[in-house]
Amino acid sequence: MAPTSSRATDSGETRGMSVLQNGLAVLRAFTVEEPVLGVSEIATKVGLHKSTVSRILATLETEELVEREPTSRRFRLGLGVIAMAGPLLADLDVRRVAFPALGALSRRVGETAALMVWDGGEAICVEQVPSPHQVKHTTPLGTRYNTASSSSVQVFLAHLDPFTVRSLLLKGIIDYPGLDEGSLDAYLVRLQEIGERGYAVNYGETSLEEVGIAAPVLDHRGEQVAAVLLSAPRFRVSSEQLGLLAEAVVAAAREVTERLGGSMTRPSHAG
Repeated sequence: MAPTSSRATDSGETRGMSVLQNGLAVLRAFTVEEPVLGVSEIATKVGLHKSTVSRILATLETEELVEREPTSRRFRLGLGVIAMAGPLLADLDVRRVAFPALGALSRRVGETAALMVWDGGEAICVEQVPSPHQVKHTTPLGTRYNTASSSSVQVFLAHLDPFTVRSLLLKGIIDYPGLDEGSLDAYLVRLQEIGERGYAVNYGETSLEEVGIAAPVLDHRGEQVAAVLLSAPRFRVSSEQLGLLAEAVVAAAREVTERLGGSMTRPSHAG
């Protein structure tokens, strides 16, 4: 009888894992581009029957992980998702420390200020203070960037050793269209200059309509733990203004660094 009981237990665990995986798949079906979805749309995206998706959504709705729009009766992510992420966000000391500096930076220059962290091959937005202007560039929290020209990506890569950067580029983890040996070497030189200068600029390189300026945030160990990013519509920022804006971004990053017990001076990886 024992083997039968063991098989039953294994079968139950397998079913439980499958239910969990299906529930996660449904939650991940919602994106920034498609924040509101119907049952049929979700079923198509995750490859499950509509009745299965309906049951999953009913459970998720009970837990406030999704909510139904009153008019369309379609679904969007619920506030319960934010509640679940709360302990993680609260544990990001740099996020709490940086918020006042981001607010001051945004008020000072009138543009959007954000805090980015590094995830091995992507810069992730974890905090943001939007510009007061009607026309502005904002980034949904959790948005990830891996393009080589992104100012925040450049700042993080500038604090890595050249071998690691080369590997990330050659493996395609960092997106660099048309990469060859010549452009790779030139990019490494650019990163060295960014490390020496203390900030990176993306003046319409990833989008003709946007300007990004980023500076590193260091902790008490001298390790980069984040980056302060300023983003603005390009029509509002002339090339002559870049220097003044960069000074403001570097000052905000220095303030956060000092609050973390760090210093902006750190050893260089160039070589």
